[in-house]
Amino acid sequence: MPGTIVVSDALACFGAVVDAKCLHEPSVVGRAKPRELPQFQWVNTVLGNLKRTFAGAHHSFKFHKYAASYLAGFAYRFNHRFDLKGLVACLIVDVARSEPKTQRTIRKAEPRF
Repeated sequence: MPGTIVVSDALACFGAVVDAKCLHEPSVVGRAKPRELPQFQWVNTVLGNLKRTFAGAHHSFKFHKYAASYLAGFAYRFNHRFDLKGLVACLIVDVARSEPKTQRTIRKAEPRF
C-alpha cells in the first residue's frame, strides 16, 4: 500500500517499491553477518528454521519423496506462528474437517517435478 515502509537488501528490483509510492529503506548487506543486520532478523530466523527442517528431514527420510509434505508442515506452523497456544487446537479442527484418506494415499510419494 502507498506509504508502507519497505526495508530491503538494496537489490535493483526494489525500485518498483518507490514506483508504488512506498518508502524504501535499502540496507546494503555485502559481507555482513546476520547478527549485524537486526532489521532482517525475522527473515534470517525463517530461513534458518526452513533450512533446519529440510536438513533434518533429508537425513532422516527419503527427502525427494516427501519434500512437499515437509514444506507443507513448515508452512502450516509458519502460518500459525502468532498463536502458538492455539496451534494444537487449530490442528485438531483441521484434521477433524479433512476427508478420510487411506494409508496407501498418505504414504504415496509426491510426484516429482
